[in-house]
Amino acid sequence: MNADMSSKDVISNQTDLDIKRPASILMKMDVSLAQKAINLALNGKWEEAVKTNLEILSLSPMDVDSLNRLARCYSELGQIGKAKKTTQKVLDIDPLDSIAQKCLEKWLVVKTGDRQKIGVTSLESFLEEPGKTKIAPLTHLGDTGILACVDSGDEVRLLPHAHRVSVTTSDGKYLGRLHDDLAARLRNLLKNGRKYHVLVKSIDPKKEVSVFIREIEPGNKPGMGPSFSTEKIEYIAFTSPELVHKDKKLMEFQEEITEEEM
Repeated sequence: MNADMSSKDVISNQTDLDIKRPASILMKMDVSLAQKAINLALNGKWEEAVKTNLEILSLSPMDVDSLNRLARCYSELGQIGKAKKTTQKVLDIDPLDSIAQKCLEKWLVVKTGDRQKIGVTSLESFLEEPGKTKIAPLTHLGDTGILACVDSGDEVRLLPHAHRVSVTTSDGKYLGRLHDDLAARLRNLLKNGRKYHVLVKSIDPKKEVSVFIREIEPGNKPGMGPSFSTEKIEYIAFTSPELVHKDKKLMEFQEEITEEEM
């Protein structure tokens, strides 16, 4: 080090370098870290995802996508207070952010520590198959406080009764019930040993809930036919919007990066 250069000068020079660092390099770093955060969340590694999102926010404090992901991570860890506070930061930046609005509305009725423990949902879980899958809306919805603890991708259960089929959480909390026509069909199939895997497809605690039902075992009685109609089939993959929501500018920038590197 030059004897005439003080440590203060070195720090000042380094600061100047950081300031002059091209914005494209910083954006590339953000995009890479964002993908890492998404992958960690999709694999249920919530604590690691928290650290990664915080790292992004140390570089870009106003990044609402990272704040939304961070809030989701906190909620999965049962840290509802932190989730609410983080979501409020999003709304302070962008009062019209729909993800933050929905999450805050949901978490306002959730107590700290309340969180349904769930497994990780793979991207293939929502692929439709002819006659074997169906997206079904629920009626007679359960308590808002219980619904607020449930997220898209959560595994739930079918509970058949004499004249209806209810849907409950894995620990038996009532969420709603299937429409009568579908319930009548499934009651008979369930009675004869047919088994289903059920996930929450979409949820708004105060308005609507839909579930994704997949046949996993055909049952012990031949000739029962398909579980569902085969008329309409759509192949879709589900990823929670809080995890992968990106604004248009970021997506356009990713395309620019790809073009630059080609």
